[in-house]
This record gives sequence, structure tokens and C-alpha cells, in this order.
Amino acid sequence: MTISEQHVVEPTIDGPSIGLVGQFVIFAGLATSVGLGSAGWLVGTAYAIIVCVSLTRAMHRSGTHTLGPANRVTLFRALLVGGVLALVADSLRGPVPVVTFVALAAVALVLDGVDGKVARRTGSSTALGARFDMEIDAILILGLSVYVAEELGWWVLAIGALRYVFVVFQQVMPWLRGRLPHRYSRKVVAATQGVVLVVAGSGVLPYVLAIAAVALALGTLAWSFGRDTRWLWREKVLIRR
Repeated sequence: MTISEQHVVEPTIDGPSIGLVGQFVIFAGLATSVGLGSAGWLVGTAYAIIVCVSLTRAMHRSGTHTLGPANRVTLFRALLVGGVLALVADSLRGPVPVVTFVALAAVALVLDGVDGKVARRTGSSTALGARFDMEIDAILILGLSVYVAEELGWWVLAIGALRYVFVVFQQVMPWLRGRLPHRYSRKVVAATQGVVLVVAGSGVLPYVLAIAAVALALGTLAWSFGRDTRWLWREKVLIRR
């Protein structure tokens, strides 16, 4: 057999598909333990398929065929976020178990600080991993803002929507795609959103305090986006000179 006749076997990408199976295991667990309605199954299934397809395509583009240890942590976080989103969808039609909802969201938030540490300690930091982590963070915050908005008002949705609004503007204003300087405060502000939303969603705070805490979180987020936008604008002006 000549070299030309040999078949080249492409390495398989099984991480996303394993994650897809794991996601439905979580859904089945929720359905058995606390109940999961049709809305939860529908939204959860759509989310699981989107994550699986998007991650598979991203891995193909980057030439990656296996998930490193940090990305495995992020994938597990993604499964927990899927459970959160399923419960949020059900909450639009009726009450959901708060303890289960808060537990899933809280663990997903805690693990947000783990995948980065794992990546640094194992030397496995990649652009794919950073983007994967960022997208899971964004969808978790969006889901939490929807849940809290049901109680405090739909203005809370601005917390989850701001990042996606910024992405839309990046498509029509290329200067917004510039590289931003590293700022620790940006990470603090981002982490604060999730913590505040989970606490507000747990119902442990009086209504007035919950409103104040979420409003303050939104204010700091708007400040952070505004500061970054101003910096990018100034860079654009300097380049033109």
C-alpha cells in the first residue's frame, strides 16, 4: 500500500460530546430531585447543544483535540450553568427550589476562580480556554439577572445584557475591539456581579437592601464598561494623530 492509499485518521474530539452527556445527566438529576418543567428542558437542551457545537468548532479552529485540565473545570462549570438556566426558565412559569438554584450558581461561581489557577499551575493557558471561560461567565450572569429581575424589576437585566450590547457595538465600531490593558479591578467588578445576584436571588436580604446591592453592582459594571470604552476611544484618537 502506498502512502497516497493510506487513510489518515483524524483525532476525535470527545470533550464536548462527553459534556453533552453530562449535561443531560444533570437535567435528569434535577427532574428526579426537584422537578424540571418543559421550559427547563427546552432551554437547557438548546443551551447544551449550542455549547457542544460551539466548543467543538472552536477546538477544530484552534487545532485542539483534547481539553486540558483547566478547560475540563470550565466544562464542568458549563454543566452547572446549564442547570441554572434550566431552573431560570422554569422560574418564569412558577417557583423553583431556591436552595438548589443557589447551590448550582454558587458552585459555578466558586469554580470560576479555579480554572484560571489550574491553567497557570499546569502551564495550559490558551486563547480558547480564556474565551470559553469568558462566555460561560457571561451566560451565567445573564441567567442570574433574569432570575433576579423577576423579583426586583426588569432593569436588573442590564447587568446580564451589558456585555452582549458591547459585543454588538464592536461589530459596527471596530475601534472597540482594541486590546485593553490588564486591570485587576475589571475582574473584581465582574466577580461581584455574580455574587450580588446570587445573594439577591437567595432571598436572604430584605427587599430594599437587595435593590440597593444590585443597583450598586450595576453601577460598578457600567463604570467599568465606561472606563474601558473611554480608554479605547482615546487610543483611537491617538492612532489617528
